[in-house]
Amino acid sequence: MAPVTTEEAHFAEVPVSVAVVSVFGLVFSVSIFAWICCQRKANKASNKTPPYKFVHMLKGVDIYPESLNGKKKFGGEKTPEAHGKQSLSPTGGRPELHLDLEKRDLNGNFTSKPPTLQLKVRSSPDLDIPSLQGGFGSGSNQEAGTPESVLSSQTPTPAVEKSQDKEGGLGTLHFSVEYHFEKKAFMVHIKEAHGLSPTDEQSLTSDPYIKLTLLPEKKHKVKTRVLRKTLDPAFDETFSFYGIPYARVSQLALHFMVLSFDRFSRDEVIGETLVPLADIDLSEGRVLMSRDIIKRNVRRSAGRGELLLSLCYQSTTSTLTVVVLKARHLPKTDSNGPSDPYVKVNLFQGKKRVCKKKTHVKKCAPNPVFNELFVFDLPSEDGLRDTSVELLLLDSDRTSRTPVIGRLLLGTSSPGTAGEHWREICDHPRRQIAKWHALSED
Repeated sequence: MAPVTTEEAHFAEVPVSVAVVSVFGLVFSVSIFAWICCQRKANKASNKTPPYKFVHMLKGVDIYPESLNGKKKFGGEKTPEAHGKQSLSPTGGRPELHLDLEKRDLNGNFTSKPPTLQLKVRSSPDLDIPSLQGGFGSGSNQEAGTPESVLSSQTPTPAVEKSQDKEGGLGTLHFSVEYHFEKKAFMVHIKEAHGLSPTDEQSLTSDPYIKLTLLPEKKHKVKTRVLRKTLDPAFDETFSFYGIPYARVSQLALHFMVLSFDRFSRDEVIGETLVPLADIDLSEGRVLMSRDIIKRNVRRSAGRGELLLSLCYQSTTSTLTVVVLKARHLPKTDSNGPSDPYVKVNLFQGKKRVCKKKTHVKKCAPNPVFNELFVFDLPSEDGLRDTSVELLLLDSDRTSRTPVIGRLLLGTSSPGTAGEHWREICDHPRRQIAKWHALSED
């Protein structure tokens, strides 16, 4: 039994030794952790962030109290420029931050005297390009060489701008022409246009684009993209016409037509310009040109204005949809002022009026926008055969002697555009078709 007792005593000593080692290890780990924490706390206390230290960007300049010198400080020190006075911010008693940003650009760099620019640009006789050396060259007058004086001298006054707009008419088109001899290609670069006349009387803007046609053949026709709501569009588009011999270029002419995009009807023409190429020499390279946009000779309705309508005939449901979109060029009233127009829509079956509807009144609107939809039920057997629609544009002013501004009749026997519009909706049911119509007298 003695050996058994010795083994039991040996096994009893093992857990005690393990526990002692574990306790010593835990104490050592806690001591190490506490020492590390104390070291970190001491480092933080020694490297404490000074007051007012923050990171901010002002026109590309990093603002730190320790990196600023001279008068670029947080007002804690008095500088000679301040004459011993410390400036305070308007919001409180904190000193104001002074930064020497007058001689810096938007990137925070100190500007230096710009070098003299010498550019050789050929231009047509009609395009005046100002010299780039006059504003930056070193002359006897030092004020003329500073960028501020150049900008002030080149900036036109409002009176000059108005006179330029009046002289320019409908705007100015800037473009360039060039001939590539290796590719045998004639290239036209449409750069931009300035001072276009607005076609939308409400927003006083346009959605311009340009159609370019090579005359006299009219085989090459291209157009630019539409730019929304601008009177100074920058197209910056190049069109290349291949297979045109250089001897043939002098016989061509460029026809630019400036239009405004209209989602509901045909696009409205702003103006046009014609550029003959007979006196232009393209042998030395690109030629910059500028032309005034002139008014196009377009016939308009003689007196009563125009009305934009959209019609749609549903053969399956036997319904006629009439959308009164807008009107333009309405005559003035007896009081020589704008009218208060509205549209009255009458549906006739034969000679009998079967339905009538009207739009809302638009106060003092020479070019009103209605955007109102009317749906009329038609007899299923007859359809549009004996149906006609009468539209009366009236003035709601009771003092007016002639309340009817204009009249439009749409039907099978209607002449001109009204008859064509009616036949189109008959031939193409379920299709919405919009057209401008000239109004006639009552």
